[in-house]
Amino acid sequence: MKYHQINSALFVKNRKKFTAEMKPNSVAVFNSNDIYPVSADSTLPFAQHRDIFYLSGVDQEESILLLFPDAPYESQKEILFLKETNDHIAVWEGEKLSKERALQVSGIRTVYWLQDFHKVLNEMMTYADTMYINTNEHYRASVETETREARFVKWWKERYPAHNVAKSNPILQRIRSVKESEEIDLIQQACDITEKGFRRLLSFVKPNVTEYEIEAELIHEFVRNRSKGFAYTPIIASGNNANVLHYIENNQQCKAGDLILLDVAAEYANYSSDMTRTIPVSGKFSDRQKAVYNAVLRVKNEATKMLTPGTLWKQYHIEVGKIMTSELLGLGLLDKADVQNENPEWPAYKKYFMHGTSHHMGLDTHDYGLLHEPMKANMVFTVEPGIYIPAEKFGIRLEDNVVVQEKGEPFNLMRNIPVEADEIESLMNE
Repeated sequence: MKYHQINSALFVKNRKKFTAEMKPNSVAVFNSNDIYPVSADSTLPFAQHRDIFYLSGVDQEESILLLFPDAPYESQKEILFLKETNDHIAVWEGEKLSKERALQVSGIRTVYWLQDFHKVLNEMMTYADTMYINTNEHYRASVETETREARFVKWWKERYPAHNVAKSNPILQRIRSVKESEEIDLIQQACDITEKGFRRLLSFVKPNVTEYEIEAELIHEFVRNRSKGFAYTPIIASGNNANVLHYIENNQQCKAGDLILLDVAAEYANYSSDMTRTIPVSGKFSDRQKAVYNAVLRVKNEATKMLTPGTLWKQYHIEVGKIMTSELLGLGLLDKADVQNENPEWPAYKKYFMHGTSHHMGLDTHDYGLLHEPMKANMVFTVEPGIYIPAEKFGIRLEDNVVVQEKGEPFNLMRNIPVEADEIESLMNE
């Protein structure tokens, strides 16, 4: 991996948090992701399942983690199963984790090769009453491919029908949403790499540059700073493309006078950052562009202050909507009649700001977190309001990543990334 090794103490803490929530006499199993085929002998780059990474630090395919806190023997409480390396694999792919190296990475002392999994699991099932299965229950999930985890669940239910079943996901949703200090440091590193990429762009962007050339500048800076690359598919949307919320073609020329909406960010050690900035192709905003820009910035700043312990996500978005409504009235995009006659289910401001303001982030860009439960300290959220005006052929979104604090305003992990319109103009014209 490109990133520096993470201290195994983080994963030891994460496992303790998970096992503390397990039912008596229960087992939990977590699988790596598959390596997904494209066609012929080509595959997509491997991306580890975030849950097994969160609990073990193992960043390798064909790995399994078994947790059994009430096991009769100490050596059975935490077990890793890994793909056994050999000389052929070492030559063609590079060495895989050895048992000794797996201990350094994870803090787990009991490590078997994968071929022993069924035999060991069978013994554990004779002791246990309940199995925790790891289903994907994220509110944005839409999974059409059968995952390695799903195949395991199907097999396990057929093999052990007399055992009780419990779900890992509700536990993970809660514990993963509240970050340890080590995790916040890793997200900060991802944000710092993103900052380097963005600053590189400010001196690079000129009229007639293409969106894909901007993408190339970013990936260059990200990888040279130990990132695998983008934390998500980058959005580099010039002109009216910014009014397509998930525009990812990135194939158009950036024209003088237009704006470029950049929803781009680096990952680091599987942790995401998530940044949006909007910059002028020519290095200077028009008066109208700057007025809308500053309105979005004010909404972002006011919304950020509301991310405090005890806040409910749904109520937070209602309050942000009120602030946005005021700004849209000031810009002349709405009038009082629009607001008085609005549909409460789809308020008037939604014509120009149709998406949410904040989501959890961490190992996943849209990270785990139960939205119906109050916010807690050390949760990490995006703040990303926008105003989209197809009739004027531009859209503006600004986005930072912030950590909820015990008291006071959140801590902005992107505090060093330029966001004031004047500063952006100044840097683009140096």
